[in-house]
Amino acid sequence: MEGLSGLARLVSGRRRRGPLAGRARAVRVPVAPVARWGTVLIGMVCTLLTALVPGGAAFAQIDADRSTLVAISRQMNVPVEGRFMKFDAQIAFDPAKPAGGTARITVDTGSYDLGSPTYNDSVRGPEWFDAKAYPQATFVSTSITSTGPNQYSVSGNLTIKGRTQPVTAPVVLTQQGGTQTFDGTLPIHRLAFGIGTGQWKDTSTVADEVLIKFHIVVAHR
Repeated sequence: MEGLSGLARLVSGRRRRGPLAGRARAVRVPVAPVARWGTVLIGMVCTLLTALVPGGAAFAQIDADRSTLVAISRQMNVPVEGRFMKFDAQIAFDPAKPAGGTARITVDTGSYDLGSPTYNDSVRGPEWFDAKAYPQATFVSTSITSTGPNQYSVSGNLTIKGRTQPVTAPVVLTQQGGTQTFDGTLPIHRLAFGIGTGQWKDTSTVADEVLIKFHIVVAHR
């Protein structure tokens, strides 16, 4: 893969390469902190949420420092990895009652990092994520089923750039005390969401399939 010295050529059009040719550095950016509430109010809210969630599972707090969300595309048949630096997850899951679990993941599309300011500006533009018009992408679960010990199939609706598609991802759960870790991969087709318009619709340059890899750590309090 070309070094960062080739980025300017790609963006200027002298070579027909996409804004995805760079590798994101493993930079950790914590999710924006939530305003602190009083102890009494926190207790009331937690009680209410527990009552509302099927099966009695309580919503968990994401550990932003240990969680990662990566998108891997293929440009000219070369894998290119970028990372979403800001995302949040609301997960309520009881392994004893998986069907009662819920998950909602909200992603800041403008936080996609390819390790180059030039590429980052390009991929956040109208032809790709169009982050100004569509600042968030979301996944909302519709069903969770057990497929084996600590293994689940999670189906839901994925919305990117205002377009919603049903998706299903295999997920592996690791539980240690009050901490749950969810690992999985989700292949999507970028063109179904309007990602890569104009000349970038050409899948011989940037493949249609993109692999989403997630490692989400949540702590029940």
